This record gives sequence, structure tokens and C-alpha cells, in this order.
Amino acid sequence: MNMNKKIILDASALLTLLHEEPGHEQVEKALPNAIISAVNVSEVIAVLTNIGISFEEAENMAFEFVDEIIPFDAKQASEAAFLRKETKSYGLSFGDRACLSLTKLQHAEALTADKTWGRLKLEGIKIHVIR
Repeated sequence: MNMNKKIILDASALLTLLHEEPGHEQVEKALPNAIISAVNVSEVIAVLTNIGISFEEAENMAFEFVDEIIPFDAKQASEAAFLRKETKSYGLSFGDRACLSLTKLQHAEALTADKTWGRLKLEGIKIHVIR
């Protein structure tokens, strides 16, 4: 992982950090250059509230580590839609494609805990799987 480039966090990467799961050290190292899509922040908050954390605490946890949250815009929407065809057979979600589209548009590198992403071969998108 090139620590001089922007790192786009997938929801799974941020959740790995928040739960101090295996691979969280790699996420910590990436934080100075990390950004995240608002779509992925929404996923993180949803997962945290689903396991019983209050909405306010979940929101604070999701916002605590990443300084820059990128709104989901029209360019990302188009790119995420385009990626559906290439990722459908891997079962990627809309949130996954939102992360990947932001990665491509920012000329960045994606950081994820989702092992499936390691099998992806997407032009213009570099992916690092943390475990």
C-alpha cells in the first residue's frame, strides 16, 4: 500500500478498526491519508446500531477516525453503476461499488477486509485486502 496516496476505506475496513479485529493495524497506518464515502459511513452506522450501539454513539464512532467523508455524487453514481456488470458475479453490494467508484475517481487505493475483493481485476482500481 502506497502511504503517499489517498486510501479509500471500505466499511469493512473501518469496522475492523472499530472492533480491533485482525488487520486493524493496517487500517490505523492508513488513517492519515484515509477518506471514505458517505455511503460507507452509512453502512458502518447501520452495522453498529444493528448490534445494539446507540445511534449517537455509532455516529460518533464512525466519524471519529476519518477526517474526510466524501458525499456520493453523480460521477460516483455513474461509475458505481458501471461497476455492477464487472462485479455482479462476485456479489458486491452497492456500498462496495460506492467505495470502488470513489477509489477509481480519486486515483486512490481501496482498503477492505472483504476477501472477495482480492479476486477482482478492475482497470484503474488498486485494492488492498487487510486479512
